Order: sequence, then structure tokens, then C-alpha cells
Amino acid sequence: MSVVSLLSGGLDSCLMAQLIKESGVNQIAFFVNYGQLNYEREYNSARLHANKIGIAVPNKLDISGYGNLITSGLTTSEKHIVDDAFLPGRNLLLLLSASSFAIQNGCDTVAMGLLREDTAIFPDQTDDFLISAENTINKCLGKRIKILTPLREFYKKDVVTLAKKKGIQTYYSCHKGDETPCGKCISCKEFVY
Repeated sequence: MSVVSLLSGGLDSCLMAQLIKESGVNQIAFFVNYGQLNYEREYNSARLHANKIGIAVPNKLDISGYGNLITSGLTTSEKHIVDDAFLPGRNLLLLLSASSFAIQNGCDTVAMGLLREDTAIFPDQTDDFLISAENTINKCLGKRIKILTPLREFYKKDVVTLAKKKGIQTYYSCHKGDETPCGKCISCKEFVY
């Protein structure tokens, strides 16, 4: 098995990439610039984490026009960072892009760092979405690609605990993109239990 891991540079994806690396599975990191406000900090974090765990620099797909046209609080400061955080189609776009890349690189699995379903706040974070996305992507591409979610049984507190235990310190999880995390976006608020 070879895996394309969606490495955003956030704590969840960094832990996921490290767990995959520790499992001995061949891993190719994949980063998507979909027009997010925190793109530069996320990518820098993803790059540094990949280097730390001994995998190649993430392959980067630039589709920033998506977030410029289909906007949310993640892609423009003109929208509220929390109330308007949902970016329609984002996770399907990420999975389809990574799956297409996987096929071209001889991989049969794409990994995404989604946490427990009962923590989902958007429709594209549910088990139903993941099953439907996998079926749709397989029909679209004409090949079987498995969607792997190694953190699916984790709450954020579990991620934080295991990441600390494994020494993960290089990550960026704020949606706003400032040097200091805002403490207000959904990602920052996840760190408060």
C-alpha cells in the first residue's frame, strides 16, 4: 500500500503523517492551496514537518482561484472567520485532487486527518460524506482509491496528547493566518476543551 497524505500543516494532519510514517507505509505528502488565508504559514508548517519526520517535501497544488471565487471565512477577511467558515466543496475537492495525484503516482490510498464524526460541524466531515466521496471518486477515476482516516476515533484532546507524546511541535492550526494564532477561529477554539 502507498498513501498520499493530505498534509495541511495543522496538528491533525501532522500527527496523521507521523503515524503513517511510523507504520512503515510509503507516503507521499500532498498540500493544496485552495485560497486559504493561512496558506503560507500552513505550507511552511507542512514542509517543516515533512522534513522532521523524514518524508519528501509536500507536493503542492495551487488552486487558489477556488477560494477566491467560492469564498468563506477561511479565504477572505470580508467574511466572519467562524460564522462563515464553511467552504462548500472543500473536502471533496481535496480528496478528488489527492486521489487523482495518487493514481498518477501508483498509490491506492488517500489519507485525511478528520477526527470523530460526533465532532463534525460541516456536512463534508461525516461518515456518510466519506463513503459517498470514496464511491464517487472511484466512479469518476475508474480506479479504486481508499480514503483512510487514521484519526477518526480521536477527539482533539487525544490528538494534542499523542502529538505531545510524539514531540510534534511544528504545526500551524489557525485559520486567520497571522503569526500569532487568533484564538477565535474554529481551529483555535478546538484547543480549548
